[in-house]
Order: sequence, then structure tokens, then C-alpha cells
Amino acid sequence: MAVLRAGLPLQKNKRRFIQLVSAFSLVLAFPAAYAWKIVDVQKQNVGDSSVLGGTVIPYKEVILNAQMPGRVTSISGSEGDSFSKNSLLVSLDDDDLQAKRQAVLSRIYGADSALRNARAQYNRELWSPASQDSTRQATGMGVPSMFDSMFTRNFATMFDAGEPGLNRQTDLIAQSTGMNQAYAGFLEAQAGLAELDAKIRDTKSMAPFDGVITDKLVEVGDTVQPGQPLLRFAHIKYLRVKVDVPVRLVKNLKLKQMLPVRLDGTDVDVMARVSRIYPVADSNRHTVKIKLDLPTDAVAGPGMYARVKIPIVGQGDSTATPVVPESAIIQRGSLPSVFIINSEGLAEMRIVRTGTRTGKGMIVISSGLSGNEKLVDNPPPGIVSGWRPTK
Repeated sequence: MAVLRAGLPLQKNKRRFIQLVSAFSLVLAFPAAYAWKIVDVQKQNVGDSSVLGGTVIPYKEVILNAQMPGRVTSISGSEGDSFSKNSLLVSLDDDDLQAKRQAVLSRIYGADSALRNARAQYNRELWSPASQDSTRQATGMGVPSMFDSMFTRNFATMFDAGEPGLNRQTDLIAQSTGMNQAYAGFLEAQAGLAELDAKIRDTKSMAPFDGVITDKLVEVGDTVQPGQPLLRFAHIKYLRVKVDVPVRLVKNLKLKQMLPVRLDGTDVDVMARVSRIYPVADSNRHTVKIKLDLPTDAVAGPGMYARVKIPIVGQGDSTATPVVPESAIIQRGSLPSVFIINSEGLAEMRIVRTGTRTGKGMIVISSGLSGNEKLVDNPPPGIVSGWRPTK
């Protein structure tokens, strides 16, 4: 360590001495502040229930996405505004589609006229045949035509000079084919109109149920593409609590079971009913998601934090819950985590869910640990997975 220089003024020597003492004190204090150690995860009986953190969510919530490209022309409200079912929420510009619709309507009118003409031609051929056969052309006062019908046609058939019945059938089939083709053109034009009407309908986002806008993601004048979120819409008259429950505690739950829930900012528990237990556990966190219905008079809002008491049933180890020192918990992001020592002697980060504090600097781990691990207490700054203890 540097020494005080002789000959310097007393005031400068005093200032330098104070700086050296302060630096030396920091050096001595640094190891104490970050003195990590390896400890065993303990298991304790913490009562007949485990407290888990959850989140208040709406009874139903949807994200309305754009179905067509276009420019936003209107938004019916802002966050917190209520709307009834089938109310218009967001509309996009549809001028181009409306112009195409007019063109399709003109095609429908033309196809309808062609169809009516084809039907008239078919009925005329059915009730008043007009074949091009010269023997069927009426001349004079009609007597030659009657003579032809009675004698000439019959003799012609006998001598293979023609088949009037076949000619008539062919004429009817030709007129019927023309009528069917006109009808097909009419149906095609109608299908084009239905397609355009569907696209025009997709430019408008309607409320799927009674609810409120919880988040507006676009503004009037924005240009959107298909699939782009427009707004969040939720039914918040009824609220739920979503919580991730460790697998070992799910066996103690059943549908319609009442559980105490304490909402953030209150000191009184409210009873909530278990409405859904998911059938599949999270493969990473080994928890099962459940939902509870809050009473209608509960003072809560979506996104609020809630604490749910999950019953613990059993004896011995089945009621013991892992507890760790609070100094072992680090906060990286939105979830707490700890560093355990794996079988290779390396540090491995493990995300956990914390519960109640048991006193003496210990905290309950609701999920993430089994109770048989070793972890790093008071982990040093910059620790990452793969870190090897050197002590």
C-alpha cells in the first residue's frame, strides 16, 4: 500500500490518509458482502396449507385481429369503454371492395336476364316446337301443314327419310342445356357476391360478447395487415384467479371446491370456487394451472395479484415443504430463481415460486425444488449456469 509522502503539506497528507483508509475498508468489506456458501435445502412443516401467488384474469378475453388489409377508419371507444354483443368496435376502409361489389351486381343482373331468356326459349320449344325441318313449316292456310303432319312425316319415317321424334328430343335437350348454362352463370355471379360480402364483413370487428376494451393496439389512420392485433376485449363482470399449483398439491383439489383467496391490498380472505383444473402439467416447472371463480362482490380487477391457500393433506414428508434462506433468492426478470448445484458440481439456475416467510430469514418454496438439492446462498454477482464453486 502506498505511503504518505514526506514534505507534502499537512492538509494534503491528511486527505490522502483518509482516502487510503476508505479504500482499505472497502476491500475488507467486499468479501463479507458477497460471501457465498453452499447450503442444503431444508424441508419443514409449515401448516395445513400452502400459499401460492396467482393473478386475477377476466372471465373471458379475446384479441381481435385484422382479417383484411386496410386503413383503420374508426374505433368505437377506448380502454374501459363497455359494449354489448355484436356492437361495432373497429372498422377498416372498404371502398375498393364496395366498387367490386357493384361490378358483381351488374354481372348478376346480366346472368339473371340470360337465365330468363333461356327459360323462355325452353318453354317455347316444349309447347310450340319450331324445328328447322321444312316439313314442319306452316304454309298457306295451314292445310299443307296438316297434310304433312298426317301423311308426309309418317311416310318419311317409313322410308328412313327422317325421325321427327328424335329431332324434337334433340331440340328440347339443346334448349335445356342453354337454360342450365345460364343458371350456372347466375349461381357463379351470386357466389362472387357472397365472397365480396364476406370480405366486407371482415373489415369490421364486432364485439363477440358483452364486455369492455382492455387494450387498444391501433389508432385511426393506421394501416394494418391480416393477423395484426387491433384491440383486447374482455368480459370482466365476472373475474377469475389463475394460479400454477405444484403437481404434489393438485391431488388435494377438486372442481367446485372453495378455497380462500386474499387479493392484493386487502387483509381479508374471500372464498373462490375451483372452476377448472388443467389436465396437463407444465413440463418445465412441474405445475398444473387451475382457475378459480371469484364472488361477484369481490373488489378486484384484471392483472391484480392474489394469494391462494392450497390445502396440504398427509403425514410426515408429504406435509413438509422446501424452505431456503431469503438471501439465496435472486430476482432476474419477473420470476424469482435460485442456483442449485447439480450432480456435476456446477451451478444451475432454477426458477421457483415463493410462498410465505417462516421467520429467521427463511422462505417457503411452493414449486421448483423437491427439498433434496444443494443451492448457493448469497450468490456472487454475475453468477450464471455453469459456474463452478472454487471454495
